[in-house]
Amino acid sequence: MQTPEKLKKIEFNGEEISFKFGKLAPRAEAAITAQLGETVVLTVVSMDKEDSDLDYFPLSIEYIEKFYAGGIISSSRFLKREMRPSNSAVLKARQVDHSIRSLFPKGFKKPVSIVVTVLSYDKVHDPEILAVTSASLACMLSSIPFFGPSASVRMGIKDGTLLVNPGNDIEDGLDGSFMVSVREDRILNIEGWGDEISEDLMGKLMEKAVEACQPLLKLQTEFAKDAGKKKMEYADLPAPEALIAEVKKTYGDKIKEALYDKDERQTLMKQFKKELVESDETLLPNDVDTAVEYIASKIMRSNVMEEEKRTSGRKLDEVRELEIDIDVLPRVHGSALFRRGRTQCLSVTTLGSTRLVQTLESFEGEEQKSFMHHYNGPSYSLGEAGRFSYYPGRREVGHGHIAENALKKMLPSVDDFPYTIRVVSEILSQQGSSSMAATCGTSLSLMTAGVPIKSPIGGISIGLVTDDKDMTKYKLLTDIEDVEDYYGDMDFKVTGTEKGVTAIQLDNKLMGVPVSILQAATLQSRTARIFILGEMKKVIGEARKDLSKFAPRVTVLKINPEKIGAVIGPGGKNIKYIVEQAGKDVDIDINDDGTINITSVSAKGAQIAEGMIRELTEEAELNKIYTGIVDKVTTYGAFVDVNSNISGLLHVSEMSDKFVKDPSEIVKEGQKVKVKVVKIDGDGRLSFSMKGVTQDLIALR
Repeated sequence: MQTPEKLKKIEFNGEEISFKFGKLAPRAEAAITAQLGETVVLTVVSMDKEDSDLDYFPLSIEYIEKFYAGGIISSSRFLKREMRPSNSAVLKARQVDHSIRSLFPKGFKKPVSIVVTVLSYDKVHDPEILAVTSASLACMLSSIPFFGPSASVRMGIKDGTLLVNPGNDIEDGLDGSFMVSVREDRILNIEGWGDEISEDLMGKLMEKAVEACQPLLKLQTEFAKDAGKKKMEYADLPAPEALIAEVKKTYGDKIKEALYDKDERQTLMKQFKKELVESDETLLPNDVDTAVEYIASKIMRSNVMEEEKRTSGRKLDEVRELEIDIDVLPRVHGSALFRRGRTQCLSVTTLGSTRLVQTLESFEGEEQKSFMHHYNGPSYSLGEAGRFSYYPGRREVGHGHIAENALKKMLPSVDDFPYTIRVVSEILSQQGSSSMAATCGTSLSLMTAGVPIKSPIGGISIGLVTDDKDMTKYKLLTDIEDVEDYYGDMDFKVTGTEKGVTAIQLDNKLMGVPVSILQAATLQSRTARIFILGEMKKVIGEARKDLSKFAPRVTVLKINPEKIGAVIGPGGKNIKYIVEQAGKDVDIDINDDGTINITSVSAKGAQIAEGMIRELTEEAELNKIYTGIVDKVTTYGAFVDVNSNISGLLHVSEMSDKFVKDPSEIVKEGQKVKVKVVKIDGDGRLSFSMKGVTQDLIALR
């Protein structure tokens, strides 16, 4: 028998949001249909019956964009169904993950999957706004132990004013946009971009987001009381209590010693785990691994809280040693090597034609992307062997996106700098904060390439360690390393200029971070950022005025849009011929408004292409003097061709200030003559004159 559908509605930010439960996907743990405007998402939570043997909580989250949601069929000739998730979908799935993962018990090991499917999209209300809230509500209604609820809002900034859930229709006009997820009065996740937003305004944005989420949190709590399933039991600790006690007793001192050995830390920890497993065949390797890591985290955290002692030996607010080098590669358009401690990044910039923009397709339609940042973190960067992956994982996509957000408002417009820009950050070594190294490297690489960015961008990650019993007692750690990230409470990445913040990404392991702590972390990040920017400016302070000699140059032409057809020609005949004559390195991008970008490394090739296009599109100007060729002489004058687009009659009466009886006495076929346009009639026919025009009549041979 079908379970009756339950419905909850809420008036939120002047619009109605509805949540339905009990009708769709009945075999799953819970399924929520959420609707805002005419945007609808279905969020389904399911759980395996058996515990996983993994040493971490196996939570998988998918955000699926269906083309039908926007009334679209894929434009691909060969693939009409959705395949791999877009980068946008991956980023949204990561945001859901960052907003709920820390709310599951540490000892809970049953695999859980959450699938958010966009069923309908109205072009205004972004389904991402519903994703976190609906995922949290589904978990609240399920039997899965979950310390929610959580909810999210998009916070926009416009002229210093904070906006809650601004529609997608005004996204391009904002000065900043941040997705913020909240539990109670704490923040679980922040991700977004800004145009040099002050730290003070960012603090107010966090406070406003917490306030805005309260009605959504209250609704979930009430809904769970009315319709939620009984929660299943779970273990409080991630490993058996007796095993944790034994590890602490036998290996506590050795683990502490290993933590502060940067070179042998991983080797020693693996050795301890191996010894424990071999000492008792009843022990499960994953339980041993978890127990050792649990004790290691307690030691690291205790030393930070009680002695302000970090595993690297640095002060809490100290940035690791920096190494910055530019122009490290000879033939590329721009390159920079940025190292912070053991994290090393090589960022390489490539400039190309505007025709090489990336076309993205989703239920929103097609859009073009002229700036791309790609992050690669191979296994060797971690000191490990492994098969090289040619396809980026979710982490690579997420880390690559941070630099794009960081530079979103710093890049010149395509009109001012008509190039497609791609930066690749190759992470050669990583021990924490590799995404921030990539952001710094990208900024440096762009400047070496001559991309006129508004201001250099620096980035830093701030970590957190709190007292396990009293969160008001905490320590902030500047420039966290891998161990501090793994055992700490948050990874708070902040990028910006000397003036303000341009991007933020928060990953937390607590049940939310108090706004006051994040405000303090934002200020601490500024101090470190200013220091890093100072070191970067010692190497290169602004974008170079000239491009690399290996980079293509762009010639911009503006033609009458009605002449586009003449340039392209029937079946593309003309444009193909122009490219053939100009050379294979010439790329021609024609826009609907009549703007033509000619991109070429060869100056000669660009000149040839420009001349041929001008010849096809040039329109005659009244009283302008042109050089043309006499095509035909008649009894009443001569026909002169300036180019394939400008031809006209030179009447006998316009050949000289004196009387001319026979035109052939003045000009001959094939001669080069200078003529002035004296008339353009309604049909576009031209009349030329030679009167008052100095001539150099040299017959063409």
